[in-house]
Amino acid sequence: MLWCALVIVLILDQLSKFYICRGLSLGQSVPVFKDIFHLSLVYNTGSVFGLFRGKNSLFIIFSLGIISFIFRDYSLNKHSYTLEKRLAFGLILGGALGNLLDRLRLGYIVDFLDFRVWPVFNLADSAITIGVFLLAIDLLVNKPHTN
Repeated sequence: MLWCALVIVLILDQLSKFYICRGLSLGQSVPVFKDIFHLSLVYNTGSVFGLFRGKNSLFIIFSLGIISFIFRDYSLNKHSYTLEKRLAFGLILGGALGNLLDRLRLGYIVDFLDFRVWPVFNLADSAITIGVFLLAIDLLVNKPHTN
């Protein structure tokens, strides 16, 4: 489940960014549902909400650290991972790798999902958010037993 989620998220993220970049110019916004949802092409050189702009090298190192930690933990403990935890980490890894590829290849992250009340984001960001949410639920439901 981890590998399947990772590959699907990575492919959908990169394909969606490729087509958005081909169809829109930087700063262009196309309403899908007027005043509710637009496709708006922006380049994000920062982190969530565009914070820490221009710190690309720092975010590459941070991303590589998180990705390495998850892969290491999975390789050492995969027998204890629940299905939900595998899915959660697959979503997180797929999203992190998608955004990392943008940073390495382009020097910024391509964002385009614009709900007008929230900063513009992409499919990788959505996968990471859903993965963290699923992980939190899994941790609450499957609390580790302490002696």
